[in-house]
Amino acid sequence: MESFRRPARANLALACCLALAAVVAAVSFQTTAQVQPAAVAVQSGTNEIAALKAEIEQLKGKLPDQAHVMKDVGYHFANLWFAAQKKNWPLADFYWAETRSHMRWAVRIIPVRKDPQGKDIHLQEILDPIEKTTLEEIRKAIGEKDSQRFVTAYKQMLDSCYACHLASGKSFLTLQIPQQPEAPIIRFEPEP
Repeated sequence: MESFRRPARANLALACCLALAAVVAAVSFQTTAQVQPAAVAVQSGTNEIAALKAEIEQLKGKLPDQAHVMKDVGYHFANLWFAAQKKNWPLADFYWAETRSHMRWAVRIIPVRKDPQGKDIHLQEILDPIEKTTLEEIRKAIGEKDSQRFVTAYKQMLDSCYACHLASGKSFLTLQIPQQPEAPIIRFEPEP
């Protein structure tokens, strides 16, 4: 019986060792399997971020710059003048809204400029008071269909725009009452 127990004990010990080895191997394999996807995920995430950054730079290159948007502001603001001169108040209201929209867009494109001394100029801090004063006066004149009030407000708006140009170090961008419409295809007379 004693001889039977020794091989049984040896077999039991061997079985325990094999079971332990199997557990260690399984745990080791599972840990390796988890680490590899994590490493792949990190590498994949890094590649994804790099790809997104490249795509953002590509999109930035396709967007209009602030000068382009300000040209649109000038287009709409000049046509606003002629619409009001012809007392086409719905058209004037349209060009007023387009002017305001494009001014806001210009500020979103470059919210901070440097003045000639290198100091930050936060354009939203300039636009907000303009919208609440001179641009609002134009809107009221249009709403009241008051040509005289419109002319006064329009001239004040030109001064407000130029003040922004000065603050941004662009004193060479002087403004005047437009001499001709920007869009010769637009009929400025109101509908009969």
